Amino acid sequence: MLIYEYKLDGSKAQFAAIEEAIRTTQFIRNKCLRLWMDARGVSRNDLQRYCAVLARQFPFALS
Repeated sequence: MLIYEYKLDGSKAQFAAIEEAIRTTQFIRNKCLRLWMDARGVSRNDLQRYCAVLARQFPFALS
C-alpha cells in the first residue's frame, strides 16, 4: 500500500471542506462494505447503483 503525505496551506473553510469530503467518502464506503458483507454475491455494478440510492437518501452524499 502506498501512503502519500502532503503539507497543505489553506484557509479554515478549505480544510473544513476537505474534512467533510473525507467523512462523506468514508460513510459511503462503509455503507457499501456493509451491504457487501450482509448480502454476498453483490457485484460492482450493484454497489455503484447503491451509491446512487445513498445519494438520494442522504443529501450530503450528493455533492
